[in-house]
Amino acid sequence: MSAASVPLRRALIVGAVMLLSPMGCATRTGVARTDSEQPTSHDAPAPKPKWGLVIHGGAGVISRENLSPEREAEVRAALTQALQAGHAVLAGGGSALDAVSAAVRILEDAPYFNAGKGAVFTHDGVNELDAAIMDGTTRKAGAVAGVRRVRNPLALARLVMEQSPHVMMVGEGAEAFAKSRGVALVDPKYFYTEDRWQGLQRALEKERSRQQPSSSLPAGYDPVSGDHKFGTVGAVALDKTGSLAAATSTGGMTNKRYGRVGDAPIIGAGTYADPRCAVSATGHGEFFIRYTVARDICARVEYQNVPLSEAADVVINDVLVKAGGEGGVIAMDREGNVAMPFNSAGMYRGSVGEDGEPVVAIFREAEAAGAQ
Repeated sequence: MSAASVPLRRALIVGAVMLLSPMGCATRTGVARTDSEQPTSHDAPAPKPKWGLVIHGGAGVISRENLSPEREAEVRAALTQALQAGHAVLAGGGSALDAVSAAVRILEDAPYFNAGKGAVFTHDGVNELDAAIMDGTTRKAGAVAGVRRVRNPLALARLVMEQSPHVMMVGEGAEAFAKSRGVALVDPKYFYTEDRWQGLQRALEKERSRQQPSSSLPAGYDPVSGDHKFGTVGAVALDKTGSLAAATSTGGMTNKRYGRVGDAPIIGAGTYADPRCAVSATGHGEFFIRYTVARDICARVEYQNVPLSEAADVVINDVLVKAGGEGGVIAMDREGNVAMPFNSAGMYRGSVGEDGEPVVAIFREAEAAGAQ
């Protein structure tokens, strides 16, 4: 080697050492810098996501004509209470899973929604409950279907997720698992409400007058208000760590037969969460299952890199409408953006952010005020 090449070789070696040393390691943007360099605006930390909670209590033909002022006030109060319960968890540094669990529990215990205490009756005069929960960070999920003696089905779905190797359990098996985990089972009479019972009687009378099987009735028919209403409840949340979660709970449809199960407990259909997006749905379950609505929305966010609002709107107001499906969703992304589209006349819904001010809406005209 010539004498002239020695300095060049040494320079190359020194340069390589500097690139591999901690002082010269690559930053997240792929640009190497030493400690002596001044940080630029690109090095500023990204803004924290806006944590918060969104809930729904069902979608359908909900109008002022078929909702008395007294019932409207009761529904709004229950939605507000659910938002406050979930917000308290998040404000205290709790997880998105804990927040959606707290919010849905309030809605399951209220008799105004088709879940838990307010569940509709099947053709045989019993209440069959479904629920699901999903952790967006780990994609772990739990679901139960067709349970009849579990006061809060969502709590059992979470136990399936956290204390079993499975995702879904049904019927008597799910209740046996509940007992093995110390969950107290209630008398089925706990779920009885006069409004729901009379709703079944009217549905049965309508069925007899038509002399047709119940499958000919409009899916989701709820004679309590004389219209089509899907009273499923749900919640999605983003916590302070940036984790998302989704949860959904339902009593199914009035006068259903044959152990019918809708979309609520089916991961990817009525309930879904991943690191980018979380969705809970309410509506004509068969369509939400066929079109994997919840996952479709999040997949559009992930693969097409479109805003959450656009993804949700296309699925609910284009894909579903063309297919003949009715309903809506609530959704959040990891930046805290919220979407609540629905293609029915109304949807019980609400949201709360870091400021702790709950916003509740029912009718379409509320969209003008920003509670869409």
